[in-house]
Amino acid sequence: MGNDAEPRVVTSAHIAQPQAPRPGADAFVGIPGGRRTWAVASIYGDDRRLAHVHRQLIERLKPEDNLVYLGNVLGRGDAILATVHELLLFRRALMAHQIETEAGAIVYLRGSQEEMWQKLLQLQFAPNPRQVFEWMLTQGVGATLEAYGGRISEGRTAANSGAQALSRWTGALRSDIRGLDGHERLMSTLKRAAYTEDEALLFVNAGLDPARPLPNQGDNFWWRSGDFERMNGPYFKFRRVIRGADPRHRGIVEGDFTTSIDGGCGSGGPLIAACFAPSGKIVDKIEA
Repeated sequence: MGNDAEPRVVTSAHIAQPQAPRPGADAFVGIPGGRRTWAVASIYGDDRRLAHVHRQLIERLKPEDNLVYLGNVLGRGDAILATVHELLLFRRALMAHQIETEAGAIVYLRGSQEEMWQKLLQLQFAPNPRQVFEWMLTQGVGATLEAYGGRISEGRTAANSGAQALSRWTGALRSDIRGLDGHERLMSTLKRAAYTEDEALLFVNAGLDPARPLPNQGDNFWWRSGDFERMNGPYFKFRRVIRGADPRHRGIVEGDFTTSIDGGCGSGGPLIAACFAPSGKIVDKIEA
């Protein structure tokens, strides 16, 4: 199974606690409509490309513009902690200048990598933790685990030793994360999707089921890329759905109702940031 392919056997639904609640209203966020929105594609732990995009973005981002990171900040790369630091520093720099009451929103979406990472920290609740752990490794979570001080070998041992051993292991990981200023807080602010309040544009990580409303999407945001590509009409009232993770990393791909902006960052390709007009048309872009 390739990285970020649509899983056939194991999905994050197998990882969550039993009878997990449906996502509430705080899982989705509305951002001001009728203005430009910059969207940043999957980063996958490439701090160098992210910093390069930020250096250009700071010159082009207007105070009233929205900024949405489309998920997959973590995973694959060897500079994951530096990537999160770069995000936090850039947010601080923007907020220092966005003193106007009409300043745009800054939003971070939960990508498949962040979803797996949060579920790895709950691995003791999985019905088959060893199988789940091994699947996560094929999808790139090992890089995040090692960045935060964990060891793959220790995870395998804990997964084979029962819920109590897994609880101790994930508890130690959580403690290490808390020692890094801002990291735990950033992960707690992640949203499943963002939408302009005029219901023109919807921003997701990798896909969605066009027949289901947002609260019923579940794992589709991370693993339903095929349905995204086959969309032949608007998603409810939204004119355009925009994603930052394309399994084929084809760069900017525009359909009648969808846009992908994944250039393959983390796999040797560029990191893309695209600026969308209220209509959904791309009016500016950055590639690093």
